Amino acid sequence: MSVLTRDEAQTRSRLLDVHHYAIDLDLTRGDETFDSRTVIRFTVRGDTDSTDTFVEVKPAELRAVTLDGQPLDPAALDENRLALKNLAPGEHELRVDAAMRYSRTGEGMHRFTDPTDGETYVYTQLFLDDVQRVYAAFDQPDLKAVFDLTVTAPEGWTVLANGITEHTGDGRWKAATTPLISTYLVAVAAGPWHSVRTEHRGLPFGIHCRRSLAPHLDADADELFDVTRACFDRYHEKFTEPYPFDSYDQAFVPEFNAGAMENPGLVTFRDEFVFRSAVTETQRQTRAMVVAHEMAHMWFGDLVTLRWWDDIWLNESFAEYMGYQTTAEATRFTDTWTDFGVTRKAWGYDADQRPSTHPVAPEDVRDTASALLNFDGISYAKGASALRQLVAWLGEKDFLAGINTHFERHKFANASLADFIDSLAAATDRDVHAWADAWLRTTGVDTLTPSIAGDNGSRVLTVHRTGERPHRIAVGLYDQDPGEEGRLTPRERLDIDVPQDGPRPIGKLPALVVLNDGDLSYAKIRFDADSFRAVRESLSGLPDPLTRAVVWNALRDAVRDGELPAATYLDIARTHLPHETDLALVDGVLAFAAGQVADRYVTPEQRPAALNTLAELCRDLIRRTEDGDHPGLRLIAVRHRISTAAHPDTIAAWLADGTVPGGPELDPELRWRILTRLAVLGATDEAAIAAELANDPSATGQEGAARCRAALPDAEAKARAWDAMFASDDLSNYLFTATAQGFWQPEQADLVAGYVPRYYTEAVALAARRGPAIADAAGRWAFPAHAVDADTLRLGRECLADADPIPALRRKLTDQLDDLARALRVREGNTD
Repeated sequence: MSVLTRDEAQTRSRLLDVHHYAIDLDLTRGDETFDSRTVIRFTVRGDTDSTDTFVEVKPAELRAVTLDGQPLDPAALDENRLALKNLAPGEHELRVDAAMRYSRTGEGMHRFTDPTDGETYVYTQLFLDDVQRVYAAFDQPDLKAVFDLTVTAPEGWTVLANGITEHTGDGRWKAATTPLISTYLVAVAAGPWHSVRTEHRGLPFGIHCRRSLAPHLDADADELFDVTRACFDRYHEKFTEPYPFDSYDQAFVPEFNAGAMENPGLVTFRDEFVFRSAVTETQRQTRAMVVAHEMAHMWFGDLVTLRWWDDIWLNESFAEYMGYQTTAEATRFTDTWTDFGVTRKAWGYDADQRPSTHPVAPEDVRDTASALLNFDGISYAKGASALRQLVAWLGEKDFLAGINTHFERHKFANASLADFIDSLAAATDRDVHAWADAWLRTTGVDTLTPSIAGDNGSRVLTVHRTGERPHRIAVGLYDQDPGEEGRLTPRERLDIDVPQDGPRPIGKLPALVVLNDGDLSYAKIRFDADSFRAVRESLSGLPDPLTRAVVWNALRDAVRDGELPAATYLDIARTHLPHETDLALVDGVLAFAAGQVADRYVTPEQRPAALNTLAELCRDLIRRTEDGDHPGLRLIAVRHRISTAAHPDTIAAWLADGTVPGGPELDPELRWRILTRLAVLGATDEAAIAAELANDPSATGQEGAARCRAALPDAEAKARAWDAMFASDDLSNYLFTATAQGFWQPEQADLVAGYVPRYYTEAVALAARRGPAIADAAGRWAFPAHAVDADTLRLGRECLADADPIPALRRKLTDQLDDLARALRVREGNTD
C-alpha cells in the first residue's frame, strides 16, 4: 500500500477544495464484504489547463468509477491509489462503486459476532488512513468536507452515525448532514444495539452496547450520563465556542484497539468499559476520564483539526490534559492527577528514554506510516504534562483565553503548532514561542536533584537540573511529626523556577525534601541522602497521595536507571504499601513490582523471593480489608495475590469454593484470572478450561480460554497457540492478544526457549500479511519479554538490521529491545 507523504498532502491541498461526500453503504451483502458507493464533489483550483491528482480506496473489488460522467478504468487502481488525470480548473464529481472487506483486526469496518447470543455488530475505526477501507476519499485531515451518509442494514439493526439518524424504511437509514469534518472522523456503528437515551441542553444523548451487555450498561447508565453531562457543562464554562454537533452518542463496541475514538457526535469506546465484573473506584475514574478526554476532542481535533500529522499533540495532548483536569473539576473523581502520575506519566517517562523518542511536536513527520507510530506516551502523557506545566507557568486564565482565541480563529478548519502558539501569544506577555521551543521541540527527560548546604538553622537548598528545559515546580519540605512516629508533616512549600532561581534559604534541616511536589512539571527527581532515609522509613506517612505518587515514581525511575536495587524497592513496597489508602497507587506499585521487578529485573534465582515478598504484601492488604470497608483495595490485593501466586493451593481452593474467604465472591474476571495462573503453574487442564468456557461463553470468556490454553505448560498446547498466532490469520485482534498474553511465562522459559528465535522471523511475516494493528499486538504482547538475555537482544537487533519489518512492528521491536537492554543492565547491578 502506498502511504501518503506530507509533500503529497500539501500539494493536493493546494490543488483541491473538497466540498461534499455522499456515502451509501450496504451492510446486507454477506459476512465478508459490504458495498460502498461514494460521490465526491470537489473543485480544482488554479489557472493551469489541467491538473493530476489521485483518490484513495482499498477495495475487495472496484466495480466502477466515473469522473464527471465519464468512466475510468477500475484496473488502473494502483495499490490504494486511483489516478485522476487532466483535471481542468472548476467543479468535478467523482463516483466510486466498490465492494469492501470487513475487518477482524479493528481497522476499517470491523465485524463481530457475539458468541453469547449470535448477534452481529459492525463499526468503523477510520483513523489514521483506514478511511480507504470503507469509502473512497481524498484522505488527509486538511481536506475537510460535508458528509451525507445512508446505510442499508439488516432488519432489526439500529444505525448510529456522526449525526442524528432516521430509519426511512426497508432497512434504510439516513444520517443528518455533518458540518465540515475530516475524512478520518466519519463514523458508523450498526447492529441490534441496546440503547439508553436522554436529553441534555436540548441535545439527544445516547449510550449503546451489544445486547448481551445490556444489564451491565443499565446498571451504570446513571453514572455514565452524570459524568457526560458534568463534563459537557464544564467545557461550556471553559470554552466560548459551543458544542458543534447535533447529538452526542457513546457506543461501547467490541474488539476495539484503542481506549476510545473521538468521532464527532459518535464516540466509540472499547466495551470493556461496560463492566461485567467488580471494579474499583479507580477503574470507574479511568472510564470517567476517557469520557472527558473524548469529549474534549469535540473541540480539540474535531472542531479545529490538525493540518498534518506532525501536530498530533494538538489533538491528543490537549484531550489528555483536559480529560484529567475536567474530570477532577466536574465529577466526584477528584484525585485524577494521582492516577495520571502513577500510570500515564510513567508511560511518558519510559517512552521518552527510548531511542524511538520524538518531540511532542516533531518537525518532520514525513508520511502517514510514520505518524501512526507517534500515538504513544510522548503525544499523550508527556504532552499533557507539558500543558500542565504551561498552565502553572502561564496561569489558567491566559491559557483558556489563548485556547478560545484558537477556536475562534480556526473553527471547522485546520491549524498547526504555529497557529496555536500565536493564539496563546495574543493572550499573554510571556514568551510562549520560547516555551514551545523548549518543551515541544526537544526530547528526553530532565532530572532534578536537591542539595542542601549550610549549618542547621540556616540551611540553603539548591535544585540542580540536567537538560535545558525551564521548570516551574513546588518544593515540599517535610518534618517528622513528633507526636506520631513515621508521620511526616508539611513545613513549607516553595515555588521555584529552575534554573532561574538560585539557592533558597530553608532554615533548619527538613526530614524530607520533595522536588516537583504536586507533580506540575515533567522531570525525574532524586533525593538527598537524608531525604532518602526518610522515604525508606516514612513514605506512607506523607499526607498527600499526589506527593506519595511523586515519591513512588522517583523510586521507580531509580530502579529502572540502575540506581536503586530492585530488592530495596520491594522492601519499601513491603513496608509501606500495606498502609496506602489510594487505590491507584496500590495498583500501580504492585503492577510495576510484579510485571517489571519480579518478571524482568531480578534474576531467575531471585524471582521466588520477589514473588514471596509480593504474596506477603498482598496477604497483608487482604487481612487489612477483612472489615469490608475497603472493597476496592481488597479487590486489588486479591487480583495481585492471584497473579503472583507461586503455588496453586490457595487460589485453587478459592476457585473450588467460588469465593475468597471473607469475600469477594468470584465473578468471571476473577475466575479467569485464577484459571490462567493455575494453567501457568500446571495445576489445571483442558477439561477445566472447557468447563469454565461453557459457564461463560461470552467474548471475554473466549479470550480467557485462549489465554489459559496458551499458558498451559505443555509442548502441544504451546505449538497450537503458536500456530494460531503465526501460521493462521484467523484470530481476531483480541483473540490474538489473549493468546499472546498466555504464551510466554517466566516459569516456562525452558519449555518455550525454541520459540524465541522463531519469533523474529515469523512476527515480521505476520505483520506484513496482517497490517499495523496485528503488528502492534505482535510487538507488544507476543514479544518474548521474559527472555532477558544477550541472545534475545542479539537476535532482535539482527532482525531490525536485516529483516525490514513494517514500521508498526519496527517501532515496537525497537522499544522492546531497548527495554530488554535496560533489564539486562538492571540485573547486572542487582547481582553485583
